Amino acid sequence: MGSRPDWAHALHMPMPWTYRHASAEWQRFLDVAKDEMVLISNNAAYTAIEGVLLTFRRRLTVDQALRFADTLPSIPRAIFVIGWHPTKPAPWGSRAEQTAEAQALRPYHNLTPVNCIEATAIALRAVVRPDEIDPVLAAIGPEAEAFWHVEPARVRPVDFP
Repeated sequence: MGSRPDWAHALHMPMPWTYRHASAEWQRFLDVAKDEMVLISNNAAYTAIEGVLLTFRRRLTVDQALRFADTLPSIPRAIFVIGWHPTKPAPWGSRAEQTAEAQALRPYHNLTPVNCIEATAIALRAVVRPDEIDPVLAAIGPEAEAFWHVEPARVRPVDFP
């Protein structure tokens, strides 16, 4: 027998919480978003969430997007990166322009309301701790912080570790 290779410690690390509890974490995210947008179906909430995540992603460099993705729960992370073909970041524009962009996803099957960005931000902050996401948003810049800002009275407590 020889000594263990340097990578052997990785074999004994526990599975990340977000992978072990992906379904519960996603359902919490989806339920909060659906409730905040007053939507009745998971499909409508999913489309709205996807539109918001893609709208945000279009404004980031590859490095910024990957750092942001690292903060997301596993299923929103997958939605954020699936089908991505990085391009030059789009201008931030106004909240109204960002909302219209999110609403433009699947236009014939989209019930996304005008509060979709705020509702998705509330849902995200219900499953991601501020100490995990806020430093990443601050490093991206004030536009990113504004995009995901939630008034303190509207924040729902994170009930996951």
